[in-house]
Amino acid sequence: MPLEFQEVRKQHSFFEICRTPELACQLTLQPIDRYGTLLDASIIFSDILVIPQAMGLEVLMVAGKGPVFTAPLETPADFVRLNQHVDVEKELGYVYKAITLTRHKLAGRVPLYGFIGAPWTLMAYMIEGGGSKTLAKAKSWLWKHPKESHALLQRITNIAIEFLVGQVKAGAQMLQVFESWGGELSPQAFKEFALPYIRQISTGVKARLAEQGVKAVPMTIFAKGSWYALSDLSESHYEVVSLDWTIDPAFARKMTNDKVVLQGNMDPTILYGGFDAIRENATRMIHAFGKDAKQIANLGHGILPTVDPEALRVYLETVQKVSAEIRKR
Repeated sequence: MPLEFQEVRKQHSFFEICRTPELACQLTLQPIDRYGTLLDASIIFSDILVIPQAMGLEVLMVAGKGPVFTAPLETPADFVRLNQHVDVEKELGYVYKAITLTRHKLAGRVPLYGFIGAPWTLMAYMIEGGGSKTLAKAKSWLWKHPKESHALLQRITNIAIEFLVGQVKAGAQMLQVFESWGGELSPQAFKEFALPYIRQISTGVKARLAEQGVKAVPMTIFAKGSWYALSDLSESHYEVVSLDWTIDPAFARKMTNDKVVLQGNMDPTILYGGFDAIRENATRMIHAFGKDAKQIANLGHGILPTVDPEALRVYLETVQKVSAEIRKR
């Protein structure tokens, strides 16, 4: 990570930064200040696991390990440990304050994304207690406790809708929903336990904003590994479908029938491959989408913490250069 980010992290814990609007704003602005016009948007510094925290579970960010739940859900009987009613404004208002402050500090330079984790991904974390290679505990719930699984997914969905509406009212100009563990589900399981709640979120947020007289904002869905669901996702009331690096852009365009904007999708590990490899692969990515594509160039997943910031600069410069060239043809 850049030195300016490391300096802040030396003095503050991860979730302390998330909960302190001034610090979250500072870290959100750092990439914009560093890369300037090479970036077309910013995303608020936060984490998908703030929703489980608001529901009453303790989550720690452990160095070298990632997020750790001190007492994950083991059986549906553990629902009694969750807050029965979540006051989203009270529990997550710090995110709203960070968004509003950041919008003012950005002063119109670029639009600002808000985001959440999708219900299945959050449920999986709440049961697994952290990262997992198999998600065996979480997936076993779907078959052992289907009724209770749907009940938990619905509770998360209800909070997610209210949280996203609040983010828009606070100043978020775009929203992204991260179904980071979507690809761990079979196509049938995805349709039963992920897709309905993903769709509830998009329709629910837009309906709630309309009821309150607030203009809707573009929404993006990113379901990592869920290549089989691209057609369904393109018909889920999201304006943008984000792609991971395992999906061929031509295949994605065919599956979505160009009904949505596509976002992505270079493999983020290529940023370790040296500047020539970055230029080669970024160029290939732009050409693969095609000059008439509706594309937001991005990585196929989040940037890894040990990437050289200058490697990202080369990627961004290449994207701008090649995109401009291909559109002249």
